[in-house]
Order: sequence, then structure tokens, then C-alpha cells
Amino acid sequence: MSEYKKFTEDMIKTHTILVPNMLPIHFRLLIAIFESKGYHMELLENDSRTVVDEGLKNVHNDSCYPALLVIGQFMDALKSGKYDPDKTALLITQTGGGCRASNYIHLLRKAVERNFPQVPVVSLNFSGLEKDSAFKITASMFFKLLYAVLYGDLLMTCYNKCRAYEVNIGDSKSVLSSWEKKLGDIFRSGSSKYTHTKKLYREILSSFGSVKLSSQKKIRVGIVGEIYVKYT
Repeated sequence: MSEYKKFTEDMIKTHTILVPNMLPIHFRLLIAIFESKGYHMELLENDSRTVVDEGLKNVHNDSCYPALLVIGQFMDALKSGKYDPDKTALLITQTGGGCRASNYIHLLRKAVERNFPQVPVVSLNFSGLEKDSAFKITASMFFKLLYAVLYGDLLMTCYNKCRAYEVNIGDSKSVLSSWEKKLGDIFRSGSSKYTHTKKLYREILSSFGSVKLSSQKKIRVGIVGEIYVKYT
């Protein structure tokens, strides 16, 4: 594969960075942190059958399904006409460990090179894997990102619990959206209020506690990853 397109310093001002819909609650908070540093990001929400079809076109079907969907979502977005390929970049997480997830960035770059070679792919990692990229995470940003993950976990847990039993459809989503905005504004403002976890946690729990829930018994479904299934 030829040399891939680099994300340069000037692209911070000119490019929109598309973010895959992997963990939407967490990623909305992470996006707020990066936006406070001048990056322009957008969380993708395209979820049609075309996403799967594009994934199958560009990824070997032996790769895991999440990778297929993420790459398919990117390709579908770029082909939609909504974004200017000359001013668009893509972001994908990279663990830096032994997991094959560290290599999905290379599958994505291969797909991009065939279709949109001018589009840079940005690695979100905490291991310094790509030292030649202008996409940087400072110590203060890393600190905020950790807090964002903690808040994202709490919001996701509360939302998933309430949504299944809410009496008034949409109440849980309303509370979630309110807190996504509130926390996003805190992260964008540069305020240190995000460190007041005890206070904010209590407020979040109180907000979701106000959602009226049904006592109806529902079937519980366990969801496990395909790697777990393969080796168990």
C-alpha cells in the first residue's frame, strides 16, 4: 500500500473529522473535549443497509462485524455527497495492544485509498502510535477524556436501565440528552466542574430516578462478543 494521507496541522481548521457511531454517549462527550481545542468533529448516525453493503465491499468477511460496520459507515458517509472529501478526515480508535482491533485502521486506510485517497485517517490512541500526526492528545486532554469515559459509563447504564421500563416513551432519552448537553458544555468551557464527580453523579442519578418506570417483568437478554463465543 502506498503512503497514506497524513493529518496535518492546517487540517485542524479546515477539516471535519467524522467519528463512528461505536459508543455514541461516550463519543459525544469526547467530541466536546476535542472541540474545545479547535477540532471540528461530527458523530455519524447513518445506519441503513447501505452501511453493511459498503462494509462487505471493503472489508474481508473474516474480519469482525463491528469493524465491517464502522468501515461501512465511513464509506457510506463519504459517498453520500454530504461531505467534501477534500475537507474531511476519519477517526478510528486504536488500542495499541495485542488485540486485532489495533489493525482495523489499516483496513480502513486500504478502503479509503481505493475510493478517497485524499481523506486522512486519524488514530485515537493513548500509546503514541502515530508520532507524525497533527492530531495530538495533551496531558490535560487525557485527564478530561478519562472523566468523560466515567460519565459516559454512568449515563449509558442509567439510560439502558430506564429505557426498558419507562412508562412514558422518550423520558429516558430526554434526560440523557439533557445531561449530554450539560456535560458537553462543561467540557467545552474549560471549567473544572467536571471533576466534581460526587455532586454530578448524584444529580445524574436523581434525574434518571425521576423517570417513571413500569414494574412489568421483562425477558432479560445477555449479549456477548463474538470472540467470547468463539473461544467458549
